[in-house]
Amino acid sequence: MNRSTNPWTLTIPSDTRFLSIARLFVEAVCQVGGFDQTTTDATTLALHEAVQNVIRHAHRDDPSALLTIKCFLQSDGIELHLIDQGAPFDLDAVPNFDPAELRIGGRGVFLMRRLMDELTCQPRGDRGNTLRMVKRCPPPGLARQGA
Repeated sequence: MNRSTNPWTLTIPSDTRFLSIARLFVEAVCQVGGFDQTTTDATTLALHEAVQNVIRHAHRDDPSALLTIKCFLQSDGIELHLIDQGAPFDLDAVPNFDPAELRIGGRGVFLMRRLMDELTCQPRGDRGNTLRMVKRCPPPGLARQGA
């Protein structure tokens, strides 16, 4: 993978009032990368779910905690890193969800897994995690030629 060495970075308070700013930030980075609407929408929705999970579960609705989003534009897609200040989290321990099951909540990780091509989470010591999400898509030039 050809990883961008200078990521686009946004740091926000862990507060749902800033969720729209996080979404607009990722949408703008996708537009700069020349991604199609399907890729942009999938990436933005996955980011939305991830940020909500961090605010509710990792930071337990503590607005003094910070959340950093890093976007790396790549030749074959986009890579996002969400860096939180929560307790270590084991993404592999989250079971696969049956979408036909009726229940409130619990669909965030399911959606992230479905929308993104890669989803991993690494603890950063005693406090904090880095959630890594990758969305691959054809290079912008090829996507436009096929349209």
